[in-house]
Amino acid sequence: MTDATQILCTECDAINRVPTARLGDGPRCGVCKFPLFSGKPVALDEARFRRHLKLSGIPLLVDFWASWCGPCRTMAPEFAAAAAMLEPGMRLVKLSTEEAPAVAQEFRISSIPTLALFAGGAERARQSGVMPARQIADWARRAV
Repeated sequence: MTDATQILCTECDAINRVPTARLGDGPRCGVCKFPLFSGKPVALDEARFRRHLKLSGIPLLVDFWASWCGPCRTMAPEFAAAAAMLEPGMRLVKLSTEEAPAVAQEFRISSIPTLALFAGGAERARQSGVMPARQIADWARRAV
């Protein structure tokens, strides 16, 4: 049996099993044919976040943010640049604390922006405050 990693499509949320050695080869969803990796963060709502958290075979780096937050807007392009550096080794996700307050409360997000790294469905590391892309990538790689 080939070593495979479970990847959820960011377009249709279908589960795809991709040979781990081929994650960097531009895999596409078996259902909708959308690229499984785009090098950009994915905005998820609460239901989709919970599905990805439960089923993703790669770590999720989550940016907890809000539209009214100036530092969050400052960090948004840095987080996007970090996605290009970190995929396909991890999926970068944006989750609005305004749109998913139950998730923010569950994970005790007390300041934003906050980055939380999840692997195997559990939180592994957390960092609050604005960071440049290279620092985000370095921190996330160390935290895995």
